[in-house]
Amino acid sequence: MELIIFTGIQGSGKSTFYKKEFFNSHIRISMDLLNTRNKENKLLDFCFQTQSKIVIDNTNPTKEERAKYIELGKKFKYKIISYFFDSEYEESLMRNNLRTGKERIPEIGLKSFLKRLDQPSFEEGFDKLYNIEIKEGKFTKTHS
Repeated sequence: MELIIFTGIQGSGKSTFYKKEFFNSHIRISMDLLNTRNKENKLLDFCFQTQSKIVIDNTNPTKEERAKYIELGKKFKYKIISYFFDSEYEESLMRNNLRTGKERIPEIGLKSFLKRLDQPSFEEGFDKLYNIEIKEGKFTKTHS
C-alpha cells in the first residue's frame, strides 16, 4: 500500500495534481475538507484498517508535521512517498489570488509557510521522493 505525502505552498497545484493523478486510486485526506484533526484521525484510521491507498493533501511544511503520517504509515507497512511541489513564490501567489473565500490565503500566510519549509528527505523515512513543477501549464515529475 502507498501513503503519499504532499508538501508545498498554498497555490502550488497540490489538489489539482491529486485530481489529475490519484482521484481514481487514492483516498484524499485534506484538512481543507475535514476541518478538524479528530476527523482526519478517524479517516486515517479507516484507511489504514482497510489498507487503502492514501494521499495527504496538506501543505506539510516541516519534518515534524510529516512525522506523524510517516510513523503511522510505517506501522501499517505502507510505502511512504513524498511529492514536493516546487513552485515559484510569485506563481503560487498569483494562483492563490485567483481563489475566493476561505480558500484564499493572505499573503502573510504564504510568506510564513516559506519560512518554515523543510524540503522532504530520505532521512525522514520516505521510500521515494518526487519533485513536481508546473511548466507551461503542465505538471512535470522528477525523482529526487
